Amino acid sequence: MSTKKPKSSSLEKLLNQISGRWTMYILWILDNNGSLRFGELGREVAGISTKVLTERLRKLEAMGVVYRDYKATIPPEVTYGLTERGQELSRTLDPLCELASRWYDSP
Repeated sequence: MSTKKPKSSSLEKLLNQISGRWTMYILWILDNNGSLRFGELGREVAGISTKVLTERLRKLEAMGVVYRDYKATIPPEVTYGLTERGQELSRTLDPLCELASRWYDSP
């Protein structure tokens, strides 16, 4: 195991950016389903409002974790997916998902 620790300011910055309800779940949904249109993503993240979904996606896009593909069709088609950086971040969710399954899915 490495004894090298990240700079606390770098870790703090990352945690501040990815914290907040829904943010990591949106990443997990995109990682498991691939690119999704806005409406599909909203249905996958049951209980999230359109406003909050839009805010979280904008934040993730600004971080370079999610890309937004807009096609000027009628109606407009907006698709979201993970960037290379987003895929790197989503890989950190696998161990957390396994832990959650052990804690909550087992009798």
